[in-house]
Amino acid sequence: MNTQYNFNYFQGNSFSQLFAQDIADAGYTFILNYPATSSWAAYPNTKKYFLQDGSDEATKTSYDKICEKEPWKNLAVLGDILSGVVLSQPGKVLVDYWREHFGFSYNNLEVIESKDYLDEINKSDRLERVITLFPFDGLLPQKHAVDPDTHYRLLSKATLAELGVSCPKYETYNLHETNFDEIKLPEQFPYLIKTSHGLSGEGTYIIKSASELNYCCEEIKKYLNIKLLDTIIVSEFIKDAVENYCVQFYVNKVGDITLIGVTRQLVSPEGKYLGGLIYYGESDMSKFYEMIAAIGQYAHKQGYFGIIGFDVLEDKDGQLFAIDANFRVNGSTPLCLQRNTLLELGKEVANYSTDYWMDGTLDSILVTLKEEIERKDLIILSALERVKYGKIYTELYGIVTGETLEDMQRIDQKMHDKGLQLVS
Repeated sequence: MNTQYNFNYFQGNSFSQLFAQDIADAGYTFILNYPATSSWAAYPNTKKYFLQDGSDEATKTSYDKICEKEPWKNLAVLGDILSGVVLSQPGKVLVDYWREHFGFSYNNLEVIESKDYLDEINKSDRLERVITLFPFDGLLPQKHAVDPDTHYRLLSKATLAELGVSCPKYETYNLHETNFDEIKLPEQFPYLIKTSHGLSGEGTYIIKSASELNYCCEEIKKYLNIKLLDTIIVSEFIKDAVENYCVQFYVNKVGDITLIGVTRQLVSPEGKYLGGLIYYGESDMSKFYEMIAAIGQYAHKQGYFGIIGFDVLEDKDGQLFAIDANFRVNGSTPLCLQRNTLLELGKEVANYSTDYWMDGTLDSILVTLKEEIERKDLIILSALERVKYGKIYTELYGIVTGETLEDMQRIDQKMHDKGLQLVS
């Protein structure tokens, strides 16, 4: 155990409890969705705080993910102190399920129509400061809880080397100063090319062949053509990686650090994020303490407060390499927040996925999986009912739990037999 640092685990189960220490000085709210650049976005981030969420309209992240499934997942664990803004009202069945299983009131929910929401917040005397996942072009700078220029720079993949932690070697290129075709790329595969602010894995390209390089070059040029990209990063590829972690903690306004948890990330060979696996019983995060301290100290000096999640690869020799740092709520943060609840039930293992679906309405699913839901074998964070070819089905963000890995896998198989599927 590393005794140099006096870090403690968070003992709550909501964002409200995490942020409570820092939000007493003003009327804070949390915009639970990301900005977008798609044509459906009333306030597209296309002026200053660029993000790469798809190189053309057909590939951009959809409304249902940005404004429904993702924010509802965070709303599930928002808690009762901090208010939250969403653009689409979650269904009554889902909210009733949350009330029963998470115990929060959900009376602090601000539902604002997407065509007006940033203007309404800008004019509101009650919503004074806004916690965001990413800076919004359409939100007044003074409304952002963290200075938006600072937040944008912290979220850039080009900032990684400044954090004071071991990371892959990389070069950064401003594409307004250097022609993309003139960049000297590594002679040997594999390596990575990343855009500065890719969303949900978008903009990260693992280059293992000439054809993958050609595809990446076409994507970069598309982003340049639509004027949503300034900077790219060319990074070495860490070989012999045996673990892929997401380490999460909270740094408050005075620089104190609270541990949230560490997940083992599940990633496809193409680099697509598939979810996270956590062992709540293995609560020793000490091998990450030095990295946590360095990143937390850097963030505090920049004026940031809030949740930080950084991705770490561990190679076969035990060396740790930070490959990304996200100064925001991470995809698996709600999974980490179940720690105290599930340990009290003797459940030490849990797996989070955004890719569950099941035939029928949410109401019918709650009946079919009643036994598993009552035992918290399955925790539903988000649910969206859809229709295809006249058939109703529900897309779910969920957590499957167990006392051991084998127990969790058995439960997962049992629910699969009842109809709970993973998108293949």
